[in-house]
Amino acid sequence: MFRFRYTTRLSIFAFLSVGTAVFANPIRWGPTLERYCFDCHDSDSAKGGIDLEVALGHPLADQSELWEKSARQLQMRLMPPIKKERPSETDYVSLASEMETALDAQAAAHPNPGRTESLRRLDRNEYQNAVRDLLAVEIDAKSLLPPDQLSHGFDNVTVGDLPPALLNRYISAAQKISRIALGHTNNSPDGRTVRIRPDITQEGHVEGLPLGTRGGTLFGHTFPKDGDYELQINLTRDRDEKVEGLRGTHELQVLVDGDIAKSFSVKPPKRKGDHTKVDAHLSARIRVGAGVRQVGVTFVEPAPDLIETLRQPYESAFNQHRHPRRSPAIYQVSITGPFDAKDTGMIASRQQLFENISGEDEADAQTILHRVMHKAYRGHANKTDEERVLALYREAGDFENGLESALSAILASPKFFFRVERDPEDNTADTPYALEALELASRLSFFLWSSLPDDELLDAAESGQLTTPEGMTTQARRMLADSRSQALVDNFAGQWLYLRNLDSITPDSRLYPDFDDNLRQAMRKETELLFQNMLREDRSVLDLLQSDHTYLNERLAKHYGIPHIYGERFRKVALDSNSNRGGLLRHGSILTVTSYATRTSPVLRGHWVMKNLLGTPPPPPPPDVPALEDNAIDEDLPVRERLAEHRANPACASCHNSMDPIGFAFENFDAVGRWRTQESGQPVDSKGALPDGTTFEGIAGLEAGLLKRPELFARTFVEKLFTYALGRGIEPGDSPAVRQIVRGAAKDNYQFSSIILHMLDSDPFTMRMPESSKTLN
Repeated sequence: MFRFRYTTRLSIFAFLSVGTAVFANPIRWGPTLERYCFDCHDSDSAKGGIDLEVALGHPLADQSELWEKSARQLQMRLMPPIKKERPSETDYVSLASEMETALDAQAAAHPNPGRTESLRRLDRNEYQNAVRDLLAVEIDAKSLLPPDQLSHGFDNVTVGDLPPALLNRYISAAQKISRIALGHTNNSPDGRTVRIRPDITQEGHVEGLPLGTRGGTLFGHTFPKDGDYELQINLTRDRDEKVEGLRGTHELQVLVDGDIAKSFSVKPPKRKGDHTKVDAHLSARIRVGAGVRQVGVTFVEPAPDLIETLRQPYESAFNQHRHPRRSPAIYQVSITGPFDAKDTGMIASRQQLFENISGEDEADAQTILHRVMHKAYRGHANKTDEERVLALYREAGDFENGLESALSAILASPKFFFRVERDPEDNTADTPYALEALELASRLSFFLWSSLPDDELLDAAESGQLTTPEGMTTQARRMLADSRSQALVDNFAGQWLYLRNLDSITPDSRLYPDFDDNLRQAMRKETELLFQNMLREDRSVLDLLQSDHTYLNERLAKHYGIPHIYGERFRKVALDSNSNRGGLLRHGSILTVTSYATRTSPVLRGHWVMKNLLGTPPPPPPPDVPALEDNAIDEDLPVRERLAEHRANPACASCHNSMDPIGFAFENFDAVGRWRTQESGQPVDSKGALPDGTTFEGIAGLEAGLLKRPELFARTFVEKLFTYALGRGIEPGDSPAVRQIVRGAAKDNYQFSSIILHMLDSDPFTMRMPESSKTLN
């Protein structure tokens, strides 16, 4: 066991740990550790492979990783353990400050911006956005490419490989996209089927469809040519193959860009119980002009039924045996065509490709392809690339087919779907170098837009403006104001906050019968809109933790018990000081995704806070520790008492003593985010504590505890942004840059744009270590 004693100069104990190794011999580290003493009766004080006493005899650069981890432990007040004698807050601040000052000075003298992969494939979202911005073609990359694997919490990290099977998918995608971009079709009509999730309730209005309608779906579809298209609609059926909710006559409408293209009547069958042909007539050929059109299929809403209204049914209605549908619902919509096609119209993609092009000769083709390649290859297209593509154009024999072949080759080129960062030939080994301007433009655009640099950004890079502080600031502010920065909401926030995991969460329908996909998507939207508001209004990132407003539609407002919110449209709702809603920690999305199907989980919720808000995730559990559900514990006990079993296990206690007290703060929210005051017939106990020993009551106390030291959350936010922006995990050598960004942003109250601009001016973002360099951490 370790024994701590007072030094003669200051009554304080410091305890630095790295991983599972504790280093506690009497040591000193210059002016910083001169006041701090470590003592231990255990002779094996360096069983983790590193001895602080030995480390002090080496240059700081050789041991900076160790000291960075130690400084982080001090910043988080994780050591000494809560039950040990601990320094005062003043002494914690003093020691951490001295250590960080020395580490920052070392980093300034020996910069180490880290090394990103030389080749990084566009992830699925980046590929979809790049095709949109390059060719004005909207695709569903999920149907073309397999999912990317997560690493460090994001799917744009482990994207350096290209197995043969994936290469074939890229080639097939390139062929299909080039055909769509030019409005070409196959010899036989193409088909597409849009299927609605089975757990969507279709009893209410769908946003985007006309008022006075209910249920159905609205989706965009690219019609390649003017022509006739076959639509086939199928209704949802139960396990007995009967159309669900079919009572009386229902009017079904097909809309194209808001105009009624076809109407049907849906009636019960004449032969009772025989639903074989109920939806067989829901098929029609309609004339549609070329281009991207919004296709809607929906039912006309009948007059309200007073009896149904008084019955107050559950909001969810999709389960035949528990909460059956009260009206028919759409199962899927299929579109096939074109038939009797006319010449391709000037669809958006052709307008973009043929801008200022009047003819159809090779010179015109060369102009088109040069423009596309310059943007697709991010300014790195050369004469050889152009000649190779032009050769394919010539082989096709005519203008249209030649362009299709050439575009397909561009999209199938590694120069398009790989991002490349090359080491300069004349760079000295172990010497960091500044990124070339076009590579910097790519980093910036894929960070803020998850897409290609646009012409203005490429021009700024080629002119040298982007590599100046003023030029970078100008471009960054322009790009943040652009609608394409929505990618930060969809891709960064969606992964950082686990919003993407919501689709795989299905609470137990016996315990939570009113949960459906409508509620799931409303939860996601609330959180996305809060993050979007911070981005668009350039608010402080601290507003994510504590907010005086939220975003609701009728479905989510009813779930939260907030009255007087009607309709599917989301709107900003001001909250009073007594509201149970507000910042991220009160959002149904976060509360649901950190729960089990049958109950809340203080462990998952506490782990989420430590990992995503404090940046100190506990290590994985020991492999031989059984899950809580596998233990013989009375299920009627409150969760706090059930978890006491794990905290009593020494193998679990070190982590659970940090996670569980944070998670207990959420116990007033059930597994789907509803407010509660009772659990298992007993009053909810929401007392909790932070790793630094700060105690509090409920979610408001946790928020206050986090905001008491906002630099911890800001640091984690910056680290998550860096991981996303650089496509690699954060390393100890990045810590000095992170601290500099946080200090700079603190002067602006952690304003979002301030964090971004300080990031873009940092060494990790603008520089790179060469391949032969050694790790300097």
